[in-house]
Amino acid sequence: MAAESVIVSIARTSIGSFQGSLSTVPTVKLGAVVIKSALERAGIEGNEVDEVIMGNVLSAGEGQAPARQAAIYAGLPKSVECMTINKVCGSGLKAVMLADQAIRCGDAEVVIAGGMENMSLSPYY
Repeated sequence: MAAESVIVSIARTSIGSFQGSLSTVPTVKLGAVVIKSALERAGIEGNEVDEVIMGNVLSAGEGQAPARQAAIYAGLPKSVECMTINKVCGSGLKAVMLADQAIRCGDAEVVIAGGMENMSLSPYY
């Protein structure tokens, strides 16, 4: 029988606006704030997390593996698996879907999933 998947905590930050007040804050640092806050609200320790799956579309200039960066900045152990999803207009939702699938399939028990963007850092288009 498949494991039940439940949401035990949520957190969010402002997404910013083009060249706005968050223009000095890297997206991965915003992601780290959300990860850390969600864990604290759920009463879960970082070493209990099996995987972090974060959607991120506007990743230009953020460096490699934004989900990994956010997890490390949030204080999670480096042993925690991380995956970044880059799927225009659906990355965060796809991350949650993959987390649900991993839990129901028995591949993981605790997964952090969501999306992170900083519209104050979005490039000109």
